[in-house]
Amino acid sequence: MRRALAIAVALALVAATAHAETMAVFAAASLTDAFKTIGKDFEAANVGTKVELNFAGSSTLARQITEGAPADVFASADEENMQKVRAQVSSPQIFAGNRLAIIVPKGNPKAVATLADLAKPGMTISLAAPAVPVGRYTVEAFKKAGVTPPASSNEADVKAVVTRVSMGEADAGIVYATDIAAGGDKVQGIAIPDAHNVRAKYPIATVKASKNGTGALAFVHYALSPEGQRALTAAGFLAP
Repeated sequence: MRRALAIAVALALVAATAHAETMAVFAAASLTDAFKTIGKDFEAANVGTKVELNFAGSSTLARQITEGAPADVFASADEENMQKVRAQVSSPQIFAGNRLAIIVPKGNPKAVATLADLAKPGMTISLAAPAVPVGRYTVEAFKKAGVTPPASSNEADVKAVVTRVSMGEADAGIVYATDIAAGGDKVQGIAIPDAHNVRAKYPIATVKASKNGTGALAFVHYALSPEGQRALTAAGFLAP
């Protein structure tokens, strides 16, 4: 009896493993917290599916996809990097928005109030590289404010900017508004006025080379669904 039960359990486990599906989601670094939640919720709603999240700068992810990295879904922080892989993806859709904010160490020791303050002598500034969406948006924001972009570290993604400021290696930086809360209690945000700000648009698409096209499309639909949108809103993202 016990032996028969053990065999039945083993067979059930083998069957479950055989039908398990892995979903490789390549997502912009700024989506880290929101997509961790969406990934878990998607797994709960689709028993047997495992979501593997690959976070990096959108330009890095786009390059990986064009080089043949096994991705099922691509979520970019801008339309430009999605356009770079337009031949490799299907039907991109805008699923979220974001805004820029100045990030400073807790207490704002250098009394930063505006974008112009980042260009003052003696400031150590951390910004993302221009090839990264937030880096390009940052250049645009400085242009709107009539400020020459200061010398800075050219980080590979927005999370690296947050890390440098939180560790006290930089006096200020520019990130997405969603990264301020994600940065924890070692940082705080300074709002950038609408006249100088930039609204980021986040597109998502399935990858044509995906071996799980049905699941990939289901994930995209979930990100656009009320459940997915609630997770994004909770993380501070704007509606698409």
